[in-house]
Amino acid sequence: MLVEIGHILPYAVLFSLPLALLGVLLLRRSSDGSLARAMTVLAIVPVVATIGGVLAVSGFMFTPILMTTLLVCVLVALVTVPAAVLSGRALARRSVWEREARERERAAEASRRELVAWISHDLRTPLAGIRAMAEALADGVVARPDEVTDYAGRISAEAEALSGMVDDLFELSRITAGALRLTLSDVPLADVVSGVVAAEAPVASRKGVVLRADAATWPVVLGSDPELARVVRNLLSNAIRHTPPDGTVAVRVDVDGPSALLRVDDACGGIPDTDLPRVFDVAFRGAPHRRPVGGGLGLAIARGLVEAHRGTITALNHGPGCRFEVRLPLTTADRP
Repeated sequence: MLVEIGHILPYAVLFSLPLALLGVLLLRRSSDGSLARAMTVLAIVPVVATIGGVLAVSGFMFTPILMTTLLVCVLVALVTVPAAVLSGRALARRSVWEREARERERAAEASRRELVAWISHDLRTPLAGIRAMAEALADGVVARPDEVTDYAGRISAEAEALSGMVDDLFELSRITAGALRLTLSDVPLADVVSGVVAAEAPVASRKGVVLRADAATWPVVLGSDPELARVVRNLLSNAIRHTPPDGTVAVRVDVDGPSALLRVDDACGGIPDTDLPRVFDVAFRGAPHRRPVGGGLGLAIARGLVEAHRGTITALNHGPGCRFEVRLPLTTADRP
């Protein structure tokens, strides 16, 4: 046995080794390309090297035994090569999915860190004001009734701002955690828009902003009344905040195919094109003139609530400012 091994070993190595080295070279060249191609090369090389070694040992004498051996090698190749291709494609898809998942996780972690940093900064401001005014009241620095009343009002306003930020964080956590459960029903957009416009009208009036709402038709959508009201309120509040005095904020409702279309136009002066895709990101603040009061969560919450209704929300520059468009599915009865 050892004599036979010593006799055939040089022939087997001399013929199979170059083929194996050629396969390694091809494998290295394909390492930067398709994973499926690399798996195919990896499956073919051992079979080809085996065939080369068998032919060398047989002295290229095509006997029935050699033909049988070669046939077995070919059949093995017919099984292993397709399996390698399929495995390579599956591994490639999994690799791409894992890479994208890691990128999403890194982006989410960066967004969380950014949010915590900004929220921490924004929480300190009202807390510092409340602490200073409370200490002034406790130390008797402020004693006149009118001053005490003024300080109490300021403390109440700061506490209300803090409460609003906490509510926004809670709502955003429900959305991002997938814990938001909507009770859907037929909701007339006329009721939602008119209620929010009436609530925001005093804010616009104090700033000198003209607030206008009209509709080509008032559709009925499938949704949740409180959440839809919050979407409209966040959009209107954002538009009023960034519109200068004597500017106009316009709300327009229409129907576009199977969707209700809600547009909110402001006069903010526009958003840089590079920032437009990010306006709905958590805590995105953009240029200094558009930096929001609070944590900058309003638009992120609006997007989450709209998507929970299976709708879409977009932002674009329009006229003297920006336009936010919300599309919501109509009820079956209102669909054309």
